[in-house]
Amino acid sequence: MFNFKHRWTAFWMRRSGLSPFGRVATRLAILFVAPYKGRIYLARLTPAGYVSAQAAIDHDDLRLGRHCFVGDRVQIYRTREGGFVELQDRVALYSDLIIETADGGNVVIGEGTHIQARCQLVAGKSSIIIGKRVEIAANCGIYPFNHGMEAGALIREQPLVSKGDVVIGDDAWLGFGVVVLDGVRIGAGAVIGAGAVVTRDVPDNAIACGVPARVTGMRGDKTDATVC
Repeated sequence: MFNFKHRWTAFWMRRSGLSPFGRVATRLAILFVAPYKGRIYLARLTPAGYVSAQAAIDHDDLRLGRHCFVGDRVQIYRTREGGFVELQDRVALYSDLIIETADGGNVVIGEGTHIQARCQLVAGKSSIIIGKRVEIAANCGIYPFNHGMEAGALIREQPLVSKGDVVIGDDAWLGFGVVVLDGVRIGAGAVIGAGAVVTRDVPDNAIACGVPARVTGMRGDKTDATVC
């Protein structure tokens, strides 16, 4: 029975994709596969990777690398002249995650990066550039823009403003519920504690916590386990 299930899954995964037929093939491929992270291995079965049939993709410039994983109810959306979305090889996006581009903003997610459930990456005005092997925990938000706040007009009618791109270096780790705002660079290997709001640059290998986030230590220090 195991061999039949394995052959069934492999057969349909080779035919899966973003076309209407490919979506049907994806649904057939998962008939005997556990949900959620039980499906990660499906992305390794074909260079086209695994894109859940429940993912909602309305973006005409999505650039998928090899062996990417796009989980259930992920939404990738383009609005108001948004730029491209690039997922490099072996990127994993878990359930209920939103990626949106608007007003010329792009999203680039580096090779081997994992982004957990319910995160929001909205690239308006400026871009989001995430390095390789970055780990982003659930419920994080990355926003490289803000609304204007001039008096005399509703906030929703104000133009977007931005201090610049959000850049996250290779091998960084963002804890649960981190928010990263416009113009910020998080250095390679940096760790951002749960619930932090990052409004200024964080150096390589630094540990930052709090609202607003402040550097409280460096990885490798004797106190690095208790700095947050």
